[in-house]
Amino acid sequence: MVRLAFTMIELIFAIVIIGITVISLPMMSQVTAKGMEANLVQEAIFAASTELNQAVTMHWDENSMEDGDDTLARVIDTGDCDDTTRLRLGHITQPLHRRCLDSNLTAIANTKTIATVDALNDSEHASSNIFTSAITDQTGYKQNYNSELNITSGVIFGTDQVNANQNIKRVTVTIRDTNGTTITVLSTYSANIGEVDYYKRSY
Repeated sequence: MVRLAFTMIELIFAIVIIGITVISLPMMSQVTAKGMEANLVQEAIFAASTELNQAVTMHWDENSMEDGDDTLARVIDTGDCDDTTRLRLGHITQPLHRRCLDSNLTAIANTKTIATVDALNDSEHASSNIFTSAITDQTGYKQNYNSELNITSGVIFGTDQVNANQNIKRVTVTIRDTNGTTITVLSTYSANIGEVDYYKRSY
């Protein structure tokens, strides 16, 4: 005798398997989409960290550049630099170490437009796309993320509104999604300490 049809048990198993497949596929798609979105959020945070690190490698201020010197930043005199030695409290009395600006020279104006001087304030910008492409994928799991970089001068520590530190700038990068929801805020500080000149040895 030849059987030409499925038994009831076989049909039930087939229906159960098809049902599990139909239910599982959308859930798997959602999990995959959430995972990819989480990866994009991490990439946005890494991009913000990179932007923050790049900003603090710039000169503290365009005013720290003396006439004819567009390479080394000097300490801006906030009233505590010695007029003779051009040293301030904490400086080392050795050549090629950090110095205050020479008061006999005119510091470059802080216009934020000097192309040859990359100052910290030049890195400040309004909200802009982090990723190169602003195209949103049709599957709906990709968003655009925007970064905003702000520089705060005269940082106030604690609640002391009088003794705001003019030698410190706070750099803040804020990451938001397309809905304006804040994803993360990264902050660091940059100090008015100038740079040390390289030791040059001649042969």
